[in-house]
Amino acid sequence: MDDKAYWVGFNLVRGIGAVRLKNLLDHFGNLETAWNSPPEGLISAGLPSRVVENFMVIRKQVNLDAIIAKADTSGVKIITWNDDTYPRRLKEIAQPPPVLFVRGSINVEDDWAVSVVGTRRVTPYGRQVAGEIAKFLAQNGVTLVSGLARGVDAIAHQSALQAGGRTFAVLGSGVDVIYPPEHRKLADEIIRQGAVISDYPLGTQPESTNFPPRNRIIAGLSLATIVVEAGETSGALITAEFAAEQGRDVFAVPGSILAPQSEGTNKLIEDGARPLVRMTEILDVLRLEQIPEKQLTRKTILTSPEEKKLLDQLNQEPRHIDEICQLSGLPIQTVSATLTMMELKGLVTQVGGMNYVAAREPKGSYKV
Repeated sequence: MDDKAYWVGFNLVRGIGAVRLKNLLDHFGNLETAWNSPPEGLISAGLPSRVVENFMVIRKQVNLDAIIAKADTSGVKIITWNDDTYPRRLKEIAQPPPVLFVRGSINVEDDWAVSVVGTRRVTPYGRQVAGEIAKFLAQNGVTLVSGLARGVDAIAHQSALQAGGRTFAVLGSGVDVIYPPEHRKLADEIIRQGAVISDYPLGTQPESTNFPPRNRIIAGLSLATIVVEAGETSGALITAEFAAEQGRDVFAVPGSILAPQSEGTNKLIEDGARPLVRMTEILDVLRLEQIPEKQLTRKTILTSPEEKKLLDQLNQEPRHIDEICQLSGLPIQTVSATLTMMELKGLVTQVGGMNYVAAREPKGSYKV
């Protein structure tokens, strides 16, 4: 059986998220062994008894081979933490989703992504601004991320597509359940020029409780989040909060103090978000004017499997060369020489004491 089947299986179990799945991997070494473990083995791995009971029911009911087959026939890719195609930005956040279901493609250039979110009850002003922002991002090689919702989200997706750009739609349902239903054609267009993404299993319906967690993925995929219009209780504000918690920049478009749709964005600015008054500020703050050069470098600069292996072990937390050796399984001489070359290429930075971090754009300081 495909190893991914076990990832998908555990993804079906209520109560098993990123932390508990990692504990299972650490305890059993692989998810196949964990899946076939008796209840007492799962309890010894740290799962609460109620979660083990949930698991036993799921294990008895589901046909993992059938789920994988359905994904294959539906053109759905299953991506896990272990895959090279797992989005780099998303992997940097605390407790990234262990499994992603993807229709479309996730490419190297999608490392440079910005989310544009906002109210469903968009004003003519918000409609114009959302469209202009999305067009500007697409024309500058930035992948646009949003949630396929009515209003600002749909406008942003459509404008990015019309400008020939790439865009991701993150759903609060399975990727085979498009919501709202009138956006099915839009979703098909997005799949051709980007991806429809979800961490929810196939067939999951769009329940209201699904949407706040998916906003965490929208923020996690992005270098920054731009809120165009949002009321005081808009879900877009949840995305902004997640972005801030993840250390990403948050921009808010100023609006009329008389417009309910601007109450949320104006409050974000009052609390410290960057007011977006010129499109070029996005490029300036995130240094996105260097994207074409960075994309070419990323595509050509990883000249050996060793470089790829070492980069996979690095993020923004300093990691000592000895730990890098242990994690990569490469000898110290190879690691030392490869890190030196990667540092010259600008892929890694030594931060003292033979500790290294992956090079990336500066993070924002805004906190909600």
